[in-house]
Amino acid sequence: MQIDEELTLKKLEVFLAFMRSGNLGKAAVELNTSNVSVHRAIHSLESALRCPLFKHEGRNLIPLESAYVLEERAQQLVKDVLETVRRTREAAGFSAERFKLGALYSLTVKTVPQLIMGLKLRRSELNIDLILGSNVDLLYKLKNMELDAILVSLNESVADPDCAQVQLFSDDIFLAAPADSPFANQSEVDLSDLRDATFITLSQGFATHQDGNRVFQLAGFEPKVAMQVNDIFTLLSMVNSGVGYALLPGRVGMVYESRVRLIPLQARYHLQQHIGVVFLKAKERDPNLLALLAECRMYARRALEQNEDAKSETT
Repeated sequence: MQIDEELTLKKLEVFLAFMRSGNLGKAAVELNTSNVSVHRAIHSLESALRCPLFKHEGRNLIPLESAYVLEERAQQLVKDVLETVRRTREAAGFSAERFKLGALYSLTVKTVPQLIMGLKLRRSELNIDLILGSNVDLLYKLKNMELDAILVSLNESVADPDCAQVQLFSDDIFLAAPADSPFANQSEVDLSDLRDATFITLSQGFATHQDGNRVFQLAGFEPKVAMQVNDIFTLLSMVNSGVGYALLPGRVGMVYESRVRLIPLQARYHLQQHIGVVFLKAKERDPNLLALLAECRMYARRALEQNEDAKSETT
């Protein structure tokens, strides 16, 4: 037996609303439609099934046994279809109950907690997974649908035609030195004075590794690297222990504030990281992503205002 084209889920939805209320008017209000539309849908459903569902007594529709059978089966059918739609959309990364956010380690100091708090206020039912990594690793996971959005440095490593970006803030690169370093109390440092010093860097793939290389090129020397590490907090710990110096973004300054100094570089070595959110254009209408982007834009506005206030205080 072929399914009649007049047998639609929408008509089953109307039918179920009528069975719940037992009244055309109440069903129409529930569905935000007219009495005539409800009556027409029920009549069309009977035609599609090729059997009566109701006995007509004046203007009243009295359910037959067939109506109760259909009600029971249709309730489960509609429930199954809705669950199928939910799972399908979730598999494609749309409107999932879980949001997978990737971020650089350094952004967990301030930016990530603030964005997650704002996102939870907007979508309290949303479960958020936080995955930390490098620019390169996070973009790979984003492209493979393992992540819904990533908070990274907006450099050439994340330039991709399938992705869009929203910038949050810019961050200067500093020299990180132990508090007892001879450079610790300087207002700025000439990086060429550290030509013979030992440095610690992040591994390749991290934005700060690439930016550090650019700064060293400006200084005209290749640093003596004692070790490479895979997260910025281990790197800070090594600096604090006196293993070596490092080039780091200002956002991590508060982590070892009393024991590690972030010293501005001379203007000729000046370099900024531009931090932002990257996401797939194909998912730009996803409600969870839209909520994150709204929070990111608010964060960017606050960061800009704070930066302008700081400039006005120094002039």
